[in-house]
Amino acid sequence: MESLSANKFMQLIETSPVPLLSDGAMGTLLNARGLGFDACFDALNLSSPAVVGEVHRAYIEAGSQIIQTNTFGANRYKLAAHGLEGQVAEINRAGVELVRRVALASFREVLIAGDVGPLGVRLAPFGRVQPEQARQAFTEQIAALAEAGADLLIIETFSDLYEVREAVTAARQTCDLPVVASVTFTRDDRTLLGDSPAHVAQSLHASGADLIGINCSGGPAQIWRILRQMRAVVPDARFSVMPNAGWPEQVGGRIMYPANPDYFGEYALAFCEAGASLIGGCCGTTPGHIAAMRAALERQPAGCGPSAGELSMPVESSERMTSPDRLSLMAQRFKEGKFVVSVEMDPPRGLSTFKLLAGASLLAEAGADVINVADSPMARMRMSPWAVCELVQRTVGVETVLHFPTRGRNLLRVQGDLLAAHALGIRNVFVVMGDPTAIGDYPDAMDDYDLVPSGLIKLIKQNFNAGVDHAGTDIGQPTAFFVGCALNLAPQDEEAEIKNLRRKIKAGADFVLTQPVYEPEPARRLLTRYEEMHGPLGIPVLVGVLPLFSPRHVAFLHNEVPGVTIPEGMRARIQNAGEGAAREGVRLAIELVEQMRGWASGIYLMPQFSRYDLAAEIIEGIKNTEK
Repeated sequence: MESLSANKFMQLIETSPVPLLSDGAMGTLLNARGLGFDACFDALNLSSPAVVGEVHRAYIEAGSQIIQTNTFGANRYKLAAHGLEGQVAEINRAGVELVRRVALASFREVLIAGDVGPLGVRLAPFGRVQPEQARQAFTEQIAALAEAGADLLIIETFSDLYEVREAVTAARQTCDLPVVASVTFTRDDRTLLGDSPAHVAQSLHASGADLIGINCSGGPAQIWRILRQMRAVVPDARFSVMPNAGWPEQVGGRIMYPANPDYFGEYALAFCEAGASLIGGCCGTTPGHIAAMRAALERQPAGCGPSAGELSMPVESSERMTSPDRLSLMAQRFKEGKFVVSVEMDPPRGLSTFKLLAGASLLAEAGADVINVADSPMARMRMSPWAVCELVQRTVGVETVLHFPTRGRNLLRVQGDLLAAHALGIRNVFVVMGDPTAIGDYPDAMDDYDLVPSGLIKLIKQNFNAGVDHAGTDIGQPTAFFVGCALNLAPQDEEAEIKNLRRKIKAGADFVLTQPVYEPEPARRLLTRYEEMHGPLGIPVLVGVLPLFSPRHVAFLHNEVPGVTIPEGMRARIQNAGEGAAREGVRLAIELVEQMRGWASGIYLMPQFSRYDLAAEIIEGIKNTEK
């Protein structure tokens, strides 16, 4: 039996009074058969086809009209983790042939959907894979699926619109198969990078996808809600929905999904009534869920009944880094003599934190030890940094440094914010004066302060860390803040800078963050002079490293930023690099770090223009030189 044609698929989509029915989870059922999630499920098409075939057969018998190939991760990037990047075509072709053989043996006519998942790597600027590289990888996989005889493509479980659009483009350039482009959403109905359902629908519709899809995410209730939002903005589009069986929970070491088959059966009709043309299941769904959906649709051969009401969603539970007894991990790294890499990130200007979290995740994976979260840099309105610190620590699992300016805070607010930050698990605080409001978004805003930086350092170290507030009132238990202060290693007035540093250290400062350095030896001389005057510094210094990006960027820093002087040789290297200026800036940054490694305790990396991919390259370059 030959598989149905692509034209047949579109005919069915256009003429069927009820949605076509796809299958459910593959990974869930393979895991239930004893395969760990760290295994390469795609390679089973070659090594254990009978196991995969059992899953396909179960879904065919449950009533699936479309069977997705076991190729979700069969791209060069994901397969490389298992040393199988050279078998992309073989694994994908085997996935299509396996469905065809099982369907023949079952005497059922089904459509074969070539399953294409995300590459498992981030695209620039939140990763280092360029769009053209991503498109090449998708083309390689899609070509194999099409040549093997797939009837359509389901491009699914994407959270990055840039990536899914590259996949759709690769499909359009490679074959004529119909394309279902499906995106996954977080609990607040946004993609991981902050895109709304309306924006996703408009973008995928414009990309040329035949069906706009929503899959994975939460349970049917959330998917139903998102489907309605999408259809409202592109009413002429066709839609696919494949929800998880609810939000997963870990019970007794196993991942459990709460939504049962009967519940999915009810929602099959709700999806139909809301305008879905293709339905199925994702994580946690089984042949039982598909059979229930099949039965529900068969009871409505001429159309769909009333939609189900919106259901309440389970409360998210996740482990937080908020233990009141937790001490600073950065302090422990300094104690162990490790070279610490700290990276600065600015809070978002609006509500969405997803791009920031994606960047933080990339930096953590590259080897950053700690993320510095700035507070209203340049006096521009942004989200409160201690909220961002908590999100980064909870979501990404990397420790943060909270920038804590004294400007604009009276004594009551200073202490209240410190208590809140500590309760949220924040242990590292960088005390600074802060930028004057006159230069920012609200020049007439109050600019007063009750404490200078050395005074705030003293309040934290000698009061809060001793268990009392500024008035000497007991706060219940001592805080465990690790406090940093600022230092300019190239000041116009060295005497004043050394005097201020001495005052901050006497107040109790635990570490130092410096402004950007481009000339290591003059910078080191200021520290040497301090030691000649006052003895050993006694606390670690994280030296500022601000990567150069382009000739225009260099000219701005050199001519307009106080305290920053870029040597002529560096300026020339960036100028001569042409289109490779950003990469040359990465190399210069790594060279600077190596020159300062002998006397610096670490670096304070300041990525420009949110180019976290370049920052990650610098971090990895630094880490490689340590080996």
